[in-house]
Amino acid sequence: MQGRRNRVEPAECVASTMLRQPIAPAASILTWATEGSNFPQTPMKKNISIGEYLIEQLYAHGVRHVFGIPGDYVLGFYDQLSKSKLVRVVNTCDEQGAGFAADAYARVRGLGAVCITYCVGGLKVANSTAEAFAEKSPVVVISGAPGMKEREKNPLLHHKVKEFDTQKRVFEQLTVASTVLSEPQTAFQEIDRVLHAALRYKRPVYIELPRDLVFATGIPYHHPQEIHEQSDPETLRAALAEAETMINRARQPVILADVEVHRFGLQDVLLKLVRKTNLPVATTVLGKSVVGEQHPFYLGVYEGALGRDDVRRYVEGSDCVVMLGAFLTDINLGIYTAQLDPVRTIYANSEKLSIRYHTYENVRFKDFMRGLLKLRLRHRKLGRIPQPPPLGEFRAKPGNTKITIKRLFQRLNDFLSENTMVVADVGDALFGATDLFIRHRTEFLGPAYYASMGFAVPAGIGAQLANPKLRPLVLVGDGAFQMTGLELSTAARYGLNPIVIVLNNFGYGTERQIQDGPYNDVQPWHYSKLPEIFGTGRGFVVKTEAELDEALAQAGKWTRSFCLLDVQLDPNDRSPALQRLADRLGIRLRAS
Repeated sequence: MQGRRNRVEPAECVASTMLRQPIAPAASILTWATEGSNFPQTPMKKNISIGEYLIEQLYAHGVRHVFGIPGDYVLGFYDQLSKSKLVRVVNTCDEQGAGFAADAYARVRGLGAVCITYCVGGLKVANSTAEAFAEKSPVVVISGAPGMKEREKNPLLHHKVKEFDTQKRVFEQLTVASTVLSEPQTAFQEIDRVLHAALRYKRPVYIELPRDLVFATGIPYHHPQEIHEQSDPETLRAALAEAETMINRARQPVILADVEVHRFGLQDVLLKLVRKTNLPVATTVLGKSVVGEQHPFYLGVYEGALGRDDVRRYVEGSDCVVMLGAFLTDINLGIYTAQLDPVRTIYANSEKLSIRYHTYENVRFKDFMRGLLKLRLRHRKLGRIPQPPPLGEFRAKPGNTKITIKRLFQRLNDFLSENTMVVADVGDALFGATDLFIRHRTEFLGPAYYASMGFAVPAGIGAQLANPKLRPLVLVGDGAFQMTGLELSTAARYGLNPIVIVLNNFGYGTERQIQDGPYNDVQPWHYSKLPEIFGTGRGFVVKTEAELDEALAQAGKWTRSFCLLDVQLDPNDRSPALQRLADRLGIRLRAS
């Protein structure tokens, strides 16, 4: 079914005129940025530089920290940032760490920003930007660049790769919008355009700032334009009518919620829908903590044959699976072991709406979800549904009982509190964490689609700065830690206190289960000694259950700085989920 394309409505407008206002809670700022309601109409100063305008617009959209590393092409803008009372510069150890931190910040707060120099810095954030694009995280990549006058006659300036537009052309493939602020007359409009795109599509954008334009003034009295979009009303009505009929006729409907419900600020809408209908809800790995896992209608994580069997049977036995904001990725689908028949699904996200085999064009995800609340859906009596196993009090086995991955996560489940956010890297740090009981929504972060190693430690920094009320519990393998773990120095510098659990199995554990060889080994580090290098923090070596119990007890009390637990595991130990994943990947590898 084809619909008409109309202009967007105020419900989805992006306004950006809250300038120099008091800091508001992140949730309300995100609502303003995505809903376009009641932004104070502060007039623009007569003469404002391009750099100042960019800073003020970042602030207007909820950004309070900008991550990065300076370089000569961006020093002028860094000076503006450092003198600004609106945002704080967070210098990381490496550009990739800055990118991961900005990504996590965006996932928690609604928009993140990373600022680096030309090419040698910019190209180092290409990987983290690719992850943000793949997993729908709105990060603003700001890169300094040679001045426009410097580019005349195409000189061989330092950091240049091929042509002056080489870096921009790279980021055009990794972002939803990009610009070079090369003209003062259009710079403000270009900033508005790309920031709107970041919030509209929940994906990264690229802004290149030539150093001789940082202090150039733009158009006086510029007012950011509100951009309105809406669904085609006839197509939306048809889609909702078919959805209503399908859900009401179903014997065992179920909601499968994924990460876009969070990205588009629709978690309250989801909970209202659940309360209205009594429909149970499961999540994917990528969408874990979209709803708090203490909710009585929460089933657990659905991931095909890789997840809990009772959840798999219930979801796959449903005659109407309402997939909201879902990504049909290989990991979300349990390496394609999921059995979800399209004829029994309603599939809605920001890029597609299909019901059974009917596709509806020009229907906005937000409009469809809000429309579901207005339907006459049956209020059902909730029957028996799978529920996460009850939390049991962990009791360390006496003596020198070696710690295993299974027992580690049992103890961590007992350790989690109302004030903990879990940030997981890939591998068993992620798959073991799927069974952790997350108290509230948006308290679990992990790269469960792009799956880039090295995410968790810098992401813990971004997450804690985005929400200082929560203390990050960072789960990371030793291989991933050796990539970005030195960002703990950044945590120390800025007074952060994550608890970092290094799953130390002396190599790349996931790859070992797929195909082993000496290439999966890493150099052993004395991880617990890093606090001595940084001059702060506490380190623990954990080999037994009793040592784990004691280390976590002390880490919970030590809040002055970070804590690092070197949990030494058998190289062949693995969680059941990772074993199932490795078996599936191994079959694929041998078949190729």
